[in-house]
Amino acid sequence: MTRKIDHIVYCVHNLETAILDLESRLGVKANIGGRHTTQGTKNALINLNNNCYLEILAIDKSNKEVKGPRWMGIDQLQSPKITRWALKSVDINTDSLLLSEFNNLMGRVREGSRKKEDGKTLNWQIAMPLSSPEVEIVPFITDWTKSQSHPTEDLQQNCELLELRLKHPNPSKIKNLFSKMNIDLDITTSDTASIEITLRCPKGIIQL
Repeated sequence: MTRKIDHIVYCVHNLETAILDLESRLGVKANIGGRHTTQGTKNALINLNNNCYLEILAIDKSNKEVKGPRWMGIDQLQSPKITRWALKSVDINTDSLLLSEFNNLMGRVREGSRKKEDGKTLNWQIAMPLSSPEVEIVPFITDWTKSQSHPTEDLQQNCELLELRLKHPNPSKIKNLFSKMNIDLDITTSDTASIEITLRCPKGIIQL
């Protein structure tokens, strides 16, 4: 990849069950992350090396304020799967403009921050992922350039991302966007959109 992957979103129906399932498959226990109060979701994280992480995402049923549609395609989830991936950016305005030209619902930038227990502050900008479809192979964008830290700094290194694979029924239009954004990834033609990864973990080479 010419551009760097920030994180990969693995959506599940039950966060606690998914943490146990992935621990048995990968040999790694995910760290509980936090709650997205405006989106109605909660997460856990696994370090994938090179400032990249796997985000395990589920609906936060304790959040009664957000009824949906929630982000990342999670309200449409049929089975646990990767539904989104995020690309790092050092120029989120340019990236968001390209996304909005591709789809006028994409590229809407929001800012966030969180104080960590060690006193450092996480500051980010994000070109927001959409609530549908279930799987979107066009990445959303994150910018950590103004942050004192990155989420992976608190995570033990246990796994490594070896490959990201994208499939879509009509890759040609998306390939044009990828070229503009300097994303060097092939897209395979398939009946349905999907995102697949290969990881090296304590239990070996694992496909998700």
